[in-house]
Amino acid sequence: MDLAPLIASLTLFSLMEFGDKTHITVITLSMKRRPLLVFAGALGAFAVVDGASVLVGGLIADLIPKFWINVVSGGLFLLFGVLTLLNREEGGEVQEDERGALASAFSLVALMELGDKTQFASFVLAARYGSPLMVFIGILLGAAVITGSGVVIGKGLMRVVPERYLRYIAAALFLIFGAVFLVNAFLDIELF
Repeated sequence: MDLAPLIASLTLFSLMEFGDKTHITVITLSMKRRPLLVFAGALGAFAVVDGASVLVGGLIADLIPKFWINVVSGGLFLLFGVLTLLNREEGGEVQEDERGALASAFSLVALMELGDKTQFASFVLAARYGSPLMVFIGILLGAAVITGSGVVIGKGLMRVVPERYLRYIAAALFLIFGAVFLVNAFLDIELF
């Protein structure tokens, strides 16, 4: 069994995603949501979006114009930023149902991945190696590494930074990303 496609996709995916907007999204979500649910939702989004890319060669990104991906992403981030600012609960994690946390992580990560460089890299690696299953497994392992590190970083921040400040930090990150995506959409300036 040739492990080159798995190792190449794991390595490339992990390096491309570390510190990327998707990684920052997972960190931000993990500050206020249950880590296991953020991990599961984000990993599911990676599996769907990058898996589809491996299988159909980026068809999803071609069907949905980047303008609309940026508009919807920007709107969701702004909404999450405002909701984070309005949430005045202190003392622990936000009480939410499991579906809400999973849906938040899944939807935001899926939107971040649509048209992202790793989606295209997934397609190219599958075509290059002719081994979509091994590339997909490598990508999922890389996604697990990135998502796991994001969850750990997000939860670690909760331990060292007072919660009242975390709420403002998380809200600011959501609002900044929302504004960036809307700038990308409406001014056609690629900031991320």
